[in-house]
Amino acid sequence: MTTFGFTKLVVGDLEKMKAFYTNVFGLKQFDRVQADIGIDPIDEIMLGRDSGFGPGSIVLLRFTELAPPRPGAVILGFVTDDLGALVDRVVANGGRLHAAIKDIPEMKVRVAFTKDPEGNLAELVQML
Repeated sequence: MTTFGFTKLVVGDLEKMKAFYTNVFGLKQFDRVQADIGIDPIDEIMLGRDSGFGPGSIVLLRFTELAPPRPGAVILGFVTDDLGALVDRVVANGGRLHAAIKDIPEMKVRVAFTKDPEGNLAELVQML
């Protein structure tokens, strides 16, 4: 059996992005690794709700000798019970609102899109 375990987001400023994702989404660092992917050295920080991989885990990865990719290749998805407060935390921590909060009654959700400090998109969803 195989299950989905985590998402890796390639970033340019590892410490800045760690602060953003821990402050905004309440994630905690549970590990940090400096290694290689092939010949490319990396530095990565593992974040999650608990102390290991599982639902909601995200790995922030920086290639130490390569430029970061252009933002937008990945859209992260977060589910919350207070969309307004989450958007406020995004903005207070250096992110920005990309698409305003919108109710989609036929899907029973409220949705907003935000960008982190490096421009990566996140879809924020509140169930109605």
